[in-house]
Amino acid sequence: MANTPVTAARPPVPQPRDPEDAERPAGKGRKNRIRQPLRQRIKRDKALLLFCLPGVLYFVLFFYLPLAGNVIAFQDYQPFLGFKQSPFVGMANFTALLAEPDFWSAVSNTLQITAIQLLLYFPAPIALALLLNSLISEKIKRFIQTVVYLPHFLSWVVVVAMFKQVLGGAGSVTTLLMEHGVSIGNVMTDPGTFKFLITAQAIWKDCGWGTIIFLASIASIDMGQYESAAMDGAGWLRRIWHITLPGIRPVILMLLILRLGDILSVGFEQILLQRDAVGPDAAEVMDTYVYFHGVVDGDWGMSTAAGLMKGVIGFALILAANKLAHRFGEQGVYR
Repeated sequence: MANTPVTAARPPVPQPRDPEDAERPAGKGRKNRIRQPLRQRIKRDKALLLFCLPGVLYFVLFFYLPLAGNVIAFQDYQPFLGFKQSPFVGMANFTALLAEPDFWSAVSNTLQITAIQLLLYFPAPIALALLLNSLISEKIKRFIQTVVYLPHFLSWVVVVAMFKQVLGGAGSVTTLLMEHGVSIGNVMTDPGTFKFLITAQAIWKDCGWGTIIFLASIASIDMGQYESAAMDGAGWLRRIWHITLPGIRPVILMLLILRLGDILSVGFEQILLQRDAVGPDAAEVMDTYVYFHGVVDGDWGMSTAAGLMKGVIGFALILAANKLAHRFGEQGVYR
């Protein structure tokens, strides 16, 4: 048998070196290359910048520029004098605000409504998204999604009017129960059930809309995990607990952090429409307190101080909750 000839290994062919590599230190990656001048980058991304311009102008005009008006919190502001000539009073508005019983009543109502909404409203879109995801028929799923999305596009005026037609003193449900010997009274004017009522209204109106982000997050989970769990004998409840919920946990935590930052805002228009029916003792919240004391009564300094305190507390809660999320190994809102 003839010996097989052994072929000598060829040396590797040297690749041409990138000319830009000579301009950067050894070991540095492509990210450290010399960046283009700002004018060239603006010209290159001109279409993208023009596309983002309306959104940037919206936030600048309606969110960032109005921040300058917080100077009123430190002034005895008079509209006819303006910012420059209104006398500076330092922290007097904050001192008077903290000594106001109506302010603490508004804070108490706001925190109670927030607690109820965190316990009942926040989990509702998650539960509905899990329910919709468990449906096998795509036609039924899309039909239910369309139905539960529709209330989001109704104004609070329409929603409150619909609830009055159903649960008011002469509402359909109230009348039906009275015909069968059950009296529930006028739920729409009962201060004791008002906080649960507005939570139920928020769930009915926005629960379906809130499922969009959770359904998108569930869709990103690898289906192979569900198939493997089913082959191992895991039921639907265990698949939800061990696969679905851990898969959407970062989204849940991010939305919870953002909700904590908005903890002192519980819906201005919704509560304003029903405040007179139940009285300010049950329905006065931070937003309505600022409106009635600032816009209606003309106490601009104290109402601005209340709004500024609300913003500072919300910002501090976001920072604290985001830091806590990092401690548990989650990404949070930002790094």
